[in-house]
Amino acid sequence: MQVQRAVIAAVQFQPGVPLVQQIVDQLSQAISTGGLPHGARLPPIRELSELMNVGKSTVVDALDRLRAKGQVVSRQGSGHYVHRAAISPAAGPRPDLQPQDTLSVVRRALLLDNGALRPGCGFLPSSWLPAEELLKAVRGTLRATTLRMGEYGVAGGYLPLRQALQVKLATFGIEAPLEQIITTANTMQAIDLLMRLLIKPGDTVLLDDPCYFNLHANLALHGAKVITIARDSSGMDLQALEQLLIAHRPVLYMTNSTLHNPTGHSFSPAQVYRLLELSHQYGFHIVEDDLYCDIQQRRTPRLAASGLDNVSYVSGFSKTLTANSRVSYAVLSAPLAARMIALKMACGGVTSELAEQITCTLLSDGSYAKHARRTVDRLYESNSRVAAWLVEAGCSVSSLPGEGLFIWTRLPAGKNAEILARQGLANNLVLAPGTLLSKAADAGNYLRFNVAHSDHVHVRERFFRLLDR
Repeated sequence: MQVQRAVIAAVQFQPGVPLVQQIVDQLSQAISTGGLPHGARLPPIRELSELMNVGKSTVVDALDRLRAKGQVVSRQGSGHYVHRAAISPAAGPRPDLQPQDTLSVVRRALLLDNGALRPGCGFLPSSWLPAEELLKAVRGTLRATTLRMGEYGVAGGYLPLRQALQVKLATFGIEAPLEQIITTANTMQAIDLLMRLLIKPGDTVLLDDPCYFNLHANLALHGAKVITIARDSSGMDLQALEQLLIAHRPVLYMTNSTLHNPTGHSFSPAQVYRLLELSHQYGFHIVEDDLYCDIQQRRTPRLAASGLDNVSYVSGFSKTLTANSRVSYAVLSAPLAARMIALKMACGGVTSELAEQITCTLLSDGSYAKHARRTVDRLYESNSRVAAWLVEAGCSVSSLPGEGLFIWTRLPAGKNAEILARQGLANNLVLAPGTLLSKAADAGNYLRFNVAHSDHVHVRERFFRLLDR
């Protein structure tokens, strides 16, 4: 016990750091190095308090944290004992069980915040987000009496949020009763739930090419057959689309109606009319993914504005508000909405009311709308600058100029996107090769650039160096 007392009495405190944290750090270090040996009994709480000249509550808090770290165990009626896990001998590097092909490595790197520049990622930089407004909304939500910490959320979603979304949807011409607006944890959850409800193994599903890469992976899990229609900055060949519909009879078409990822195309009124006409003629359902609706500069019509019988609408806030708190929503026909709510409950998909209340606050107090307007202006300016240096690098911009989050660019002749992506990883530059988003034969000639992350001198310099190799 004398050894333990000596080690504990030697704890020293520095100003500016909480006492509890300093005690935990120093005792944890002593346990790890053997200064406090495994199995040793610690002095009683009162004696610990006297040895370190701190209050008993501080000692209790420190012991709780050490217990949570697995470095202290308590025995009823006996006290607290040091616990040091046995250290197994090193057996060389641990195996990496993740796929190591280029596209899998790039996908993981796009999500990993390790200090690398990520011009290929799909979200806004943290510096663009309304941090002060978010923190204010979080604090207000935690103080509010409406937050029910001991209850599950409502299956359809937090009612005031759905009311705010109903108002928002009306600005796009989408009239939806509250019971047909259902919140989800993210847009992919909404899409996955719709896949479960609308397709069965062996069904054919139509996708744009290029498109969001997770759609192919998710449809494979559902046993669907996938066909694609080429889409560029002007849209698609509607005659070629009809030929595909005749030949394959898809049950579902999934598309970005606005600011298509990655080409930036938005459907025109004529294209919307024809798509709806074809959907009724050939009997397929449309899932309209409108995730980028709030960063569109020029307003275009939505497919769901014509009615929800043949169209399901999905959107959210992960691209504009925060990628971490991923509140999204689906707007469906009444029968489909009832089935989705039942499915949410069956698979434990009831969403976080805390996140929904925070989002509701930002929508209701006007701060989200202000943030969206600022973001649109910043994206327009960044888009112009990034497009200019891409052209200077010998690339050709294959997406609509000046609007949206992405630039879809064709590389100079002789350059391969996957090779550049591998080389970029070695230089802390994470690129998105076209093969990540497209199954087309020439997809290896393309890269997708996030203009918000690419409007940076170091991104430009590193990309130019890659091209010069």
